[in-house]
Amino acid sequence: MSPDKLQLLKARFGNIFVQIYAATEAAVAVSSLSKADHEITNEEDAKRLSSTGRVTPGEEVMVADTDGRELPVGEMGELWLRTRGTIRGYYKNPEGTASEFTNGFWKSGDLGYMDAKGYVYIVDRKKDMIISGGFNVYAVEVEGAINSHPEVTNSAVVGIPSDEWGESVHAEVVLKAGAVITPELLIAHVKGRIGSYKAPKSIVIVTELPLSVVGKVLRRSVREKYWKDRERRVS
Repeated sequence: MSPDKLQLLKARFGNIFVQIYAATEAAVAVSSLSKADHEITNEEDAKRLSSTGRVTPGEEVMVADTDGRELPVGEMGELWLRTRGTIRGYYKNPEGTASEFTNGFWKSGDLGYMDAKGYVYIVDRKKDMIISGGFNVYAVEVEGAINSHPEVTNSAVVGIPSDEWGESVHAEVVLKAGAVITPELLIAHVKGRIGSYKAPKSIVIVTELPLSVVGKVLRRSVREKYWKDRERRVS
């Protein structure tokens, strides 16, 4: 959950939230953020709200580099999961199984890291990383900065074709009812939160975003509009 929106929900409903991290391929609570973890008394506590919590006893999360080697605390890589609920492979799909499973671990496709206290942070989906002008920009981080604006309900950040940057950071944004704010002001807001090179080069205000059946924004559907006429979907 967006930490800023979570704070608003807590103010409305109280400290009632528990968050878990799991997947279809690892159908257990891989990690969890308890009610106690949602109590905020200082800046360190506030940072914790953006995590998926600590790893559940008996489950394993390894942060791996591109060669499958475990990374130290604080370094970002792909989260590999080995749990009591991790499947052994994909039915009648040996290629997919060989690609995504190693030594009982499932390669989640989530990019993240673990801090010194054992909290797991998901930065983005591996396939949602935008490479703009040689810099890696993570869609979820930009969406978090956009969604922190009080006039914003939701957003989707994608990379779109750019002759200058290869890909440029673009956002589609849904505003609260009656809100009036320009894309330029939103871009300035994001720059103030996470820096200029991560901020969208362009923003379009929309009335709705494509959502999955569980309410997740379908970035893929947003991105498709901008790449559909191109043979290659990366620049």
